[in-house]
Amino acid sequence: MRKFIALAAMAASLWASPLLAATTVTPLLVHDLPGIPGKEGAMLTVDYAPGGSDPIHRHNASVFVYVLKGSITMQVEGGAPVTLKEGQTFFEGPNDVHLVGRNASQTEPARFLAFFVKDKTAPFVFPVH
Repeated sequence: MRKFIALAAMAASLWASPLLAATTVTPLLVHDLPGIPGKEGAMLTVDYAPGGSDPIHRHNASVFVYVLKGSITMQVEGGAPVTLKEGQTFFEGPNDVHLVGRNASQTEPARFLAFFVKDKTAPFVFPVH
């Protein structure tokens, strides 16, 4: 039951966020991380429509990204934009500002899997103004 409540809370925090309104976010799993007090792991998929993108944001988490379908362009502050294809990976640290997150194609959808290691009480996404 606790996992269901955590998934529901994760979904609400992501879907309620105007940051992710142009994407489809599907929560998959939230679980405490034994041996790392106060931390949890969470998995979700993000689907971008052709040409879809996210506004500038950050996560108070370590985020591991794996491209499942299509190609995406990612950039964190201080780094160059990177276009990733199916099977490639990307990392965002807890202090990184995510400047670019978008589908690299104007005609094909894209999907990636994101795995978060985060504080249990922290939201998944923070706007950056």
